[in-house]
Amino acid sequence: MQERHKNKEQYFQEQSYTTRKYVIPFIQECCPLNERTRVLEIGCGEGGNLKPFLDMGCQVTGIELSESKIQLARSFLDHPDYKNRLRLIAENIYKVHDPTVKADLIILRDVIEHLPGQEQFMMHVKLFLYPGGRIFFAFPPWYNPYGGHQQVCRSRILSRLPYFHLLPSFLYRFILKVFGESEGTIQGLMEIKETGLSIERFERILKKKHYSIEKRQHYLINPNYEIKFKLKPRKQNRFIAALPFVRDFLTTSGYYLVSADKNTSYHK
Repeated sequence: MQERHKNKEQYFQEQSYTTRKYVIPFIQECCPLNERTRVLEIGCGEGGNLKPFLDMGCQVTGIELSESKIQLARSFLDHPDYKNRLRLIAENIYKVHDPTVKADLIILRDVIEHLPGQEQFMMHVKLFLYPGGRIFFAFPPWYNPYGGHQQVCRSRILSRLPYFHLLPSFLYRFILKVFGESEGTIQGLMEIKETGLSIERFERILKKKHYSIEKRQHYLINPNYEIKFKLKPRKQNRFIAALPFVRDFLTTSGYYLVSADKNTSYHK
């Protein structure tokens, strides 16, 4: 397993760096951010993506299933300037029923591809969105070289081996086991195999659940690779980005800013 996955503070700083340098400018082209903006991140982890929004003066809420990650977020974001503008909640998003948990901007960065029942989620998340609000998604398409998140493997070979997550499930599990991955890691990677999201399926879900794409950008080199691997981000070639299915194999990240269609309900 690579060091950044073990060192949570380093991971926090990496997330903060990419959000500040790439995510926020992407959003701001369509959605101005200021001290009145209410931001909600679903799957906030240790809070790295939240810090740049707090630094801008936004009102920020983070929801995360893991209590231990929320505790780390509280420690990393323990600053007097944030105290009255930050709310952290350890809970399953489907069990959050507080009517005050609403936002102008919802963030899901490298989260949607982990969620089971993605169509159901896309309807449920509207409960947390103010009318006229937007949702930002960033995710690695399933068919890209490391779309299986195999970089978390303890084995140096597997963590660098592209595309092997596309093997049939029984063979994929067998290889992970042969190379000594723990049962917890194997289970996690098999779950990602079940929920992995292609560009085509993601856009079909958006259309089916009545969302409009305000902005999208596909990347040949993920912006997060700059801080992780010292690789300069590179946008996907327009010709390739326009080729359904083919683009999934060559796109390491997709950025989307979407809004719910005006004629759809924000209630269950």
